[in-house]
Order: sequence, then structure tokens, then C-alpha cells
Amino acid sequence: MNDEDETRITFKGLGLSTEVIAVLEELGYEEPTPIQSQAIPLLLGGRDVLGSAATGTGKTAAFALPLIERLDPKVRAVQALVLAPTRELAMQVAEAVHRYGHRRVSVLPIYGGQPIQRQLSGLKRGVQVVVGTPGRLLDHIRRGSLDLSGVRYLVLDEADEMLDMGFIEDIEAILDETPKERQTALFSATFPPRINELVKRHLRNPERVTIKAEVRKTPRVRQVAYVVPRPHKLEALGRILDLESPTSAIIFCRTRTEVDELTEALASHGYSPEALHGGFAQAQRDRVMNRFREGVADLLIATDVAARGLDIEHVSHVINYDIPESPDVYVHRIGRTGRAGREGTAITLVQPREHRLLKAIESVVKQRIESARIPTVADLRARRIEMLTASLRETLIENAFDTYRIAVQSLAEEFDAMDIAAAAAKLAAEATLGEEADNKGDIPQFEEKAESRPSRRTRADEAPSRRDRQRDEPVYPQKKSGRESKGQGKQNHPVSPWESGSTQQRTSGHRPPKRRTDAMTRLVVKVGDQRNVRPKDLVGAIANEANIAGDAIGAIQIGDESCLVEVPESVVDKVLRALSRTTIKGQRVTARRERER
Repeated sequence: MNDEDETRITFKGLGLSTEVIAVLEELGYEEPTPIQSQAIPLLLGGRDVLGSAATGTGKTAAFALPLIERLDPKVRAVQALVLAPTRELAMQVAEAVHRYGHRRVSVLPIYGGQPIQRQLSGLKRGVQVVVGTPGRLLDHIRRGSLDLSGVRYLVLDEADEMLDMGFIEDIEAILDETPKERQTALFSATFPPRINELVKRHLRNPERVTIKAEVRKTPRVRQVAYVVPRPHKLEALGRILDLESPTSAIIFCRTRTEVDELTEALASHGYSPEALHGGFAQAQRDRVMNRFREGVADLLIATDVAARGLDIEHVSHVINYDIPESPDVYVHRIGRTGRAGREGTAITLVQPREHRLLKAIESVVKQRIESARIPTVADLRARRIEMLTASLRETLIENAFDTYRIAVQSLAEEFDAMDIAAAAAKLAAEATLGEEADNKGDIPQFEEKAESRPSRRTRADEAPSRRDRQRDEPVYPQKKSGRESKGQGKQNHPVSPWESGSTQQRTSGHRPPKRRTDAMTRLVVKVGDQRNVRPKDLVGAIANEANIAGDAIGAIQIGDESCLVEVPESVVDKVLRALSRTTIKGQRVTARRERER
């Protein structure tokens, strides 16, 4: 063990309970960020904290983990309150608290645009943590539906942005409803005079924690971002890999679990990936790195901790399958390509709600990251033709095709030479590609919109929600026409396994295919907040996590208490295992056969 390993700060050394440590290990979190290592011990010790940290530094876990530790599990009343400037941030924080609490913590997000009746029902049932935007929180206080008299832990997240949006009066009114002896944490990227006044009135001798956002220069590499919803990330990654054709690439994930799952998924689609994370012994780590350096494995799927200290010069691409939570991590990641004067490419997959992290990275690196369109079926076909052309050019240069001249000469008496060459290329392509599907769809494109700061008192968090209406009637997958060609490996199979189109698109009113070669079994699937689940969420989770075709899934019916999903009997155990270790919309999933009790 080297000196760096001996001095490395871990979550175990911060004073967290064994239960929380177990959750973090299950999630695959390996070491705390600077804001977490400094703030968590102070908050666990009961101190008020004034944190100077920008978006993307890991501050959510810095206040959420101590929050969970301080809750009394026996009390079903609001014990902790988190104020956030926007509904997007409120939802992200609520999901994080739910995830870190491992379903032991009841949390409710409250924001404008969501039906208030749903929030009233949640508050009436009793929750321990409320995460909300100032406007809607104040509405509930005035209605008498939100009682803050039992709050022991209060967090003001991104306080400067809340003040810029004109929420200072609302914040003051909300704080006045909480007990004076509460513990308070305030996080802000900047500290204008009005925040300092707020700190003097409402925090008790706070301990200051400052994380400086250093301006870091990124390598001279092409930097691209694709906006991709989570259910489509795997398919989008496959298309990007096929379009880019990297000679060698490192794909970064946040957690060990994601590394293992992505490695297995890519291997099943014909790639040669190797996993690398903190759970590997040194001997196993050395074997993986040797395979990657020697080109036996073309993809290395890794966490940041596992990739620390890697010195590999021939990496053509770095891909952020999960956008890093820290700009510094982003810089370290993409610095592994474009070395020794070579060209390099850095690709980042960004979920629609993660644009804040992307903006934070751009502000630190002082460079705009190009926003690209997800490769379409037409793009992949054009790429295949380009690769075929290159292969033909190499063959012509080698001039090693005398055996086939006789066939061409006999055909040249009857057909044009150009037509003969085109027909030969077509046969060569079809022999490798197989029969193509007749109907191939594309992944929905999500163009990133420029983020504008709301003006004072515009209440950006009160904008109408765009959630889909929930349906109780069964929903069936669309039937695909044609046959999908089966993958034979990346090198010898230019057709993309992702070209058959998205398997996550579902529309109501379609019946499942009449002909089934496998008996269907109904599963009972339960998710935390059943009303927020849509059929495409279930299809995306099952298809991606269990690695089965989306059109193999039968009828889906969403009820108040549970969902009913038909899957082939042959993959039931596989689907149950996959659902047991995944989440839908940040919520844990439980599943069983319908007949089980």
C-alpha cells in the first residue's frame, strides 16, 4: 500500500454510522469530495455550517448524509427542511435523500407546477424530510398544511440564486416558522451583502467551509455533450461508439455497480470491455490494465478512484457515461486523451435535468462544450459506407485480388464496370450485416436550451409541470416489423446493434404481437411513488437493466398500489434480479411474480 492510500480520506473516517456506510458502499461511492470531507464532521457534531461551494462539488451529500443521521426514525413529522431555488434542484435533492436513506427516510419534494393535492396527501400521511421551493413552501404554511415546529435540521441550498430570484422575503417568513434552536447549513457560491445579513440573523456561530473553484485548463481535445434521458443512455452510447469507432476508450461511471452493469451490457453487444473499480485486488487490476494496453480490450469501464494514476498514451476517447459531479474530476478524466500531440475526443452523456452540472463545468474550464445530436440510423448507415470505402481503398492499394479478376472480366462483357463494383460492395456488406429491419426508429433528440436566469419575483419554480398524465389502462409495446440482425462482434459486424431503433418507445392502444414463442408471466412491480411512474419508465428499466429486447415485454398496467408487467417466462428470474438492484426515478423497486404472496 502506498502513502497516498494510507492518507486517503474515506467515508468511514468522517463519523458516519455503519448503516449509512453500508448504503454508500452498496451505491459504489468510494471516497468523499473536499466539501463532504470538511462539512460532514461539522454537521454531525451539531455545528451550523456556512459552505462556499459551487454546483458540482458534491455538496448535496455533504448535507444530506448528516441530515439522515440526525433523524429520529420513530417520529413521523417534519424534522428536516431543505430550501432550493428551482423545482429541478428540489427533485434532485429529494431523490438523493431517498437514495442515501435507503428507504428508511420518508421524503417529500414540494414545488410549484405539481398538483397541490398530491403534496397535501403526502404531508397528511406524515413525512420526515421536506425539500421544496420557497414559494410553494410558503403556500403550504399559510394553508396550515405544513407544520415546521419540529424542524431540527434546516438547509438553504444555493442561497445566492434564491436571493437573485427575489425569494428573500419568502425565505425570511419560512425561517421564522422554524424553531430557533435548530441546526442550519447554508450553501452558496457567492456571498453578497444580503446573504451575510441572513447568516447573521439565522445561523449560530457558523463554521465556514470554503471550496475554491479553480480555473482549470482542459487538454486540446474535441469536447462533445449529448443530452440523453437515462432509459436511452445505453443505446445512445452504443450508437456513439459505432459512429466514433475509437481505437481505445475509457468510459467513466460514478459507482462500482454502474461499472459492472455497463461492462456486462456492452459485452453482450459484441464489444470487448474490461471493468476496473476499487473492489479489484491489485493482481486483478494489473491483468485488466495489461489487456487494455495490449489492445485485447478496446473499452475500459472505470470509476475515478480506480483510474487514478493510470498512464496510458494511446487512449483515443474518454467518455463520461455519467457526468462528473466536480469540474476538477471532469478535467482529470479528459486529460487521459489527446496526449503526446495526438488528437483526442471527450464525450459526455448528460441527462436533461443535469444541465446545471454541465454549465458548472463550462464555467470552470472557461470553454463551451459542443452540444451534439445523438447519431441517427441514417448517420450509422453513412458511417458504415465510409468504413467500407476505406476498406476497399486499402484492398486496392494492396493489389491482392487477382483471383477475382476472372469473375469480373466475364461480367464486364455484359454489365458496366461501375455497376459490377457496386454490386460486389453490396454483397460484401450484406454478407456481414445480414438482413436489415424494415422499420427502424431513432432515439428522441433532446436539444439543450440556453439557461436564462429568471428575473426577480418571476417564480420560475412555479411554472406549470410538464409531467405526462398517468393512465390506468394497459399499455402495450409497438410491434416491430422485420427482423433484427444479430451481433457477431464489433470488429466483424459493422451493423450496429443499436440501429434497430429505441426499444423504450411505448404508445397506448397497441396490442402485443400475436405470435409468442414463450409463455408470458405477470410480475407485480412496486415503486416508491407509484403515481409518478409511466409505462416507458418500466420498459426502459427492464429492457436496459435486464438486457432484454423491449418488444419482448407484454402488457403494462399501472395502478394505485402496484404495476403489472408481462414478461416472457424464460427471463422472469433475470428481470427480477435486475429490478432488485435498480431504481426508477431515483426510487427503489420491488418485484415478484403475481401469484406469489
